[in-house]
Amino acid sequence: MKKLKISVIPGDGIGREVVPETLRVLDRLAEVHGGVTFQYETHPWSCEYYLENGVMMPSDGMARLHQTDAIYLGAVGNPKLVPDHISLWGLLIKIRRECEQVINIRPAQYIEGVKSPLAEPNQFDFIVVRENSEGEYSEVGGRIHSGEDEIAIQNAVFTRKATERTIRYGFELAQKRKGRVTSATKSNGIVHSMPFWDDVFQEVSNSYPAIETESNHIDALAAFFVSKPQHFDVVVASNLFGDILTDLGATIMGSIGIAPAANINLNGKYPSMFEPVHGSAPDIIGQGIANPFGQLWTAKMMLDHLGFEELGSLLIKAIKETIGDGIKTKDLGGDSSTKEVIEHVMTKLL
Repeated sequence: MKKLKISVIPGDGIGREVVPETLRVLDRLAEVHGGVTFQYETHPWSCEYYLENGVMMPSDGMARLHQTDAIYLGAVGNPKLVPDHISLWGLLIKIRRECEQVINIRPAQYIEGVKSPLAEPNQFDFIVVRENSEGEYSEVGGRIHSGEDEIAIQNAVFTRKATERTIRYGFELAQKRKGRVTSATKSNGIVHSMPFWDDVFQEVSNSYPAIETESNHIDALAAFFVSKPQHFDVVVASNLFGDILTDLGATIMGSIGIAPAANINLNGKYPSMFEPVHGSAPDIIGQGIANPFGQLWTAKMMLDHLGFEELGSLLIKAIKETIGDGIKTKDLGGDSSTKEVIEHVMTKLL
């Protein structure tokens, strides 16, 4: 019996509603199927915590996270209370950077019972591997002067190490899936970083002769996500391009509320972090109608990462069966509450 210690950060808004409910599902999985127990260490770090303490997390927060096997995050942000650049850089991005979570992965697939906005979704099933530590989201740059002479410079930083490990992760993943890797680029307009990305992609692809490869400019690729999503298997992308593509992937699924994400540490020094793509949804706080499927799918990715793929498979099966039974929250066209969805999922785990 393995005991897993999980750092739980419900965060803001609906994160506080769906995270405790989904922990019940994890405990049910452990109870019914065995092999693992979960020990949760819950942290109140959030925008409200910031208003009370002036920081998004305490000074020893990172050290406490480092002592656990994984980080399970709900949602971050309440712009009415705290500007987004403070809440995100003080918690979410701080954790990503200091835990060296250099890869972000987000799956997108057609789920029977969830209405896709696409006329012909064609059973798409792909995953985006996003570089998660540098690129367009580097902190290099600055502002100078004021008025009409004001200048803002934002430098995109691409290192061979980070670019190669992202692309190689995608190829390794494709070997376990359908065997195709698509690279997101813009080398016809961004004249230094994107040709560099293309060169590394070609070099890495030479080590995987059995994998089918292609490179698409980001504007065309976004269009292809809509016109032929079933074509894709693994997509590798820079920090910004991956961020944009994964929101589009969640949208064509039918709701950003069902989309999961994982921030992966590759060197084993620090825990990885698992979070749904949806935000804190302040407009529906306290109504009991928040969609828990994204958080549940995030839990599935956490189980897979920690070596409990069988439990992860059981959980995603329960999610799909629940949706298939018509037990859905309002954003998916249903009328079930958060608790009703959770209860139904748990009946599928018996």
